Amino acid sequence: MSGDSADTDTYALKSGDLPKISAPQIAYQPPMPRSYRPRIGLIGTGGISDSHLDAYRSAGWDVVAFWNRSQDKARQKAAKFYPTAKVHEDLDDLLTDGSIDVVDITLPTEVRAPVVRAAILAGKHVLSQKPFVSDLSTGEELVRLAEQQGVYLAVNQNGRWAPHMAWIREACRAGIIGDVLSIHAAVHWNHGWTAGTPFDEIEDLILYDFGIHWFDFLASLVGNRAQSVFATAAKARGQANKVPLMAQAQIRLDGGQASLVFDGGVPRGALDTTYVSGTGGSILSQGPDLGAQSVTLTTAKGIARPTLTGTWFNDGFRGAMGELLCAIEDDREPSNSARDNLNSLALAFAAIHSRQSGQETAVGHARNLHAAPA
Repeated sequence: MSGDSADTDTYALKSGDLPKISAPQIAYQPPMPRSYRPRIGLIGTGGISDSHLDAYRSAGWDVVAFWNRSQDKARQKAAKFYPTAKVHEDLDDLLTDGSIDVVDITLPTEVRAPVVRAAILAGKHVLSQKPFVSDLSTGEELVRLAEQQGVYLAVNQNGRWAPHMAWIREACRAGIIGDVLSIHAAVHWNHGWTAGTPFDEIEDLILYDFGIHWFDFLASLVGNRAQSVFATAAKARGQANKVPLMAQAQIRLDGGQASLVFDGGVPRGALDTTYVSGTGGSILSQGPDLGAQSVTLTTAKGIARPTLTGTWFNDGFRGAMGELLCAIEDDREPSNSARDNLNSLALAFAAIHSRQSGQETAVGHARNLHAAPA
């Protein structure tokens, strides 16, 4: 083969030299309301609530009430973060307190929906922990109820405000890389800490409880362009967990494609990468974990490497609540609204149905966590 032929065969795989350019200014930091400072009630004081409360305290927001099935746990959490807050023995007392404007509900998914419904009927704006619901019909009913009651209902998809995810999302929304063509995310880490915990009872722990962050990220970039999903799951050799720690999903997009890879059984050498291509450029984010990421933007103008500040934990939690508070202040639907989150859940449920059936599944065909078809 001549040298000319070899060049013809390989030229498309080579990257041309591009100049280094300044990164565009992207508003990716967690949003803060201008002056709205509501009184917040926290319902559920499990382990994840530490991240919520630390974020709210750092933002200067006032959490005035706590409720948990175990009052002792609620008292301990209040004493740690908001010592002057009231610990309610009765949940109805918290919900009927007219001085409380917003409630953050961190209860597990399987018991959360009735409490979200009661809070909406009590006239409270609600931030629900993720995954929002285990059934799309339940989610749709809660969305309609919130609209009827004139309150805002948002979901704590805190990954949206992880610095690298937020920068990528806002850069795509600004059209910096043109129309999105592909999204490929791969996470390699050790999720084995969940062995012997209640998480180990979730059959699709990776695709549902963990993966919802990435399905949500995907939905935030492509909206309703996702058409179908093919997914698999596997147990990692030697894992202690009862449920699979490895899973992957391929997603057909209208005019593109996406893939998500979750290697949750990797004991050493954690790595997280996200690559988004568009008609006008691409964005790569890569690092040893979800808290340390380097972002590279490539366009025809050159290569930019923005310097990002912040962390997923706990800035992401400040972002989820902050967006709800900004929406209330501006009287608009929050970007992390429950209505929007139903698109993310539809992707996750399609993946679970595909994993169970071994077949590619249309988005919207599976209506719940157990993947019963529509």
